[in-house]
Amino acid sequence: MNSSLLDIKDYIVFLVYFVVVAGYGLYIYYKKKSATTDSKDYFLAEGSLTWWAIGASLIASNISAEQFIGMSGSGFKMGLAIAAYEWMAAVTLIVVAVFFMPVYLKNKIFTMPQFLNQRYNGTVGMIMAIFWLMLYIVVNLMSILYLGAVAISGISGLNITLCIVLLAAFAIIITLGGMKVIGYTDVIQVFVLVLGGLVATYLALDIISEGKGVLNGFTNLHNGASEHFHLIFKPDNPNYMDLPGISVLIGGMWIANLSYWGCNQYITQRALGASLPTARNGLLFAAFLKLLMPIIVVIPGIAVYYIIKNNMGDISADSLLTSSGAQDPNKAYPALLTLLPVGLKGLSFAALTAAIVASLAGKANSIATIFTLDIYQKAINKDASEKKLVGIGKIAVLVSMILGTGLALVVGDALMGEGKQGFQYIQEYTGFVSPGIFAMFILGFFWKKTTSNAALFATIGGFVFSVILKFSPDFMDLSFLSSINFSVPNAKGVYEIPFIDRMTIVFLLCVIGMYFISVIENKKKPVTSGLEIDPSMFKTNKAFTIGALLVIAIVTILYTIYW
Repeated sequence: MNSSLLDIKDYIVFLVYFVVVAGYGLYIYYKKKSATTDSKDYFLAEGSLTWWAIGASLIASNISAEQFIGMSGSGFKMGLAIAAYEWMAAVTLIVVAVFFMPVYLKNKIFTMPQFLNQRYNGTVGMIMAIFWLMLYIVVNLMSILYLGAVAISGISGLNITLCIVLLAAFAIIITLGGMKVIGYTDVIQVFVLVLGGLVATYLALDIISEGKGVLNGFTNLHNGASEHFHLIFKPDNPNYMDLPGISVLIGGMWIANLSYWGCNQYITQRALGASLPTARNGLLFAAFLKLLMPIIVVIPGIAVYYIIKNNMGDISADSLLTSSGAQDPNKAYPALLTLLPVGLKGLSFAALTAAIVASLAGKANSIATIFTLDIYQKAINKDASEKKLVGIGKIAVLVSMILGTGLALVVGDALMGEGKQGFQYIQEYTGFVSPGIFAMFILGFFWKKTTSNAALFATIGGFVFSVILKFSPDFMDLSFLSSINFSVPNAKGVYEIPFIDRMTIVFLLCVIGMYFISVIENKKKPVTSGLEIDPSMFKTNKAFTIGALLVIAIVTILYTIYW
């Protein structure tokens, strides 16, 4: 039998996983019948999730095919530096817990468009609600389904089209139960994905050590692929365009992370129904889990690079080639999993499925929440009953998943196949909107004079600036920015601005524009924030403070060692 195909024992392992998750989901669903009729309970699981459920759900929703497949592929191509997205996220979660969550919870914010509506006006809120729906479906759902199907197909031998459809169907089953079902089943999903991920990492390091143990394997990997163990790239590094040196510490990486973890319905929704102490503890737990992620999503990619580089025979370079002969980094992780023995292959199959399905479910639930509470209830049917809102939410889940499936089938391969790095695709195209969104939120939080027109400028202007900077090399020479490392030559010798640096530039332009617009408008008519903010909101208890400092210390040590 082909090593890429699953044995009957692997399918049994996967079936056990499916039955446990589905069974536990049904138990949670029927435990509290109000989840079927109360919109706040259905969309937010208001007051129902514990700190460990919130933390686990955050990670389960975040870690998906884009990490297991896309980030492992980036690990194969560029090395440990891609772990910046995980380790910087751990620190970002602390910032969000301390400064963002108190504002949301104090002002009873349930959705991000609601925040914009309350802080600015209905126009800003509605524009962003539509914008987020498009982003979640066109970029996120589509990419998760496609990359997930690539992985599942590589392990099981099933047709990619069938894998896309089956993943969407499984996610729909989980999502229709509401946030409470998603939150608690995510605890199981996280356990499975971490366990399965660690098994794959253990196998890779054991192969590299030739059976002499994981520590020997890591030592051999570090020494034999030392070029893949640098967290900060120099401008002459061929991967500088993706991770431009010090910018990952003091530049655009912060904008990407703070926008994702602090201004994103998909993420914040898990904590918006909890008390502040519970939400903060959940985010802290997620930060510790984030520190672990590179072990299971980056190290395997580096291991495949080492195995091929040293012709160890377990994985051939040909296994990563596409039909056109291009090397596809997205195939690195699936190639590794084909080496797992019977049973463990089924566990890793379940781990990947858990990561993909949990992320799809969380994304679909957020789409349903925004559409139902911010578009349908506000613009279509203001008097809709609670039962009607839940019903509309379920329809939104089905429609969004059908659209995401269609996009994955039609354009998934063109955008993320043939050697392209799926993880980088998601980051770059999300980065077209992140700077403007973050500018709008951060000034809305902490500067009472920020006006709604300034927010609109950031919303639209941020996207326009991003597009202009993206395509600026086509009509002007950007080599003058190379002296400050803000532009580097691509394969054709044309100077481009790395997308992380583009985010920094766009963010600054948005803030400057928002400042001047707000100052001018305040001269005509003073504007005050519609939010309640009290400095005492940002105080943390001793246990949280100790945990937060520990996370920051660990990240600092990691960057010191692997600079």
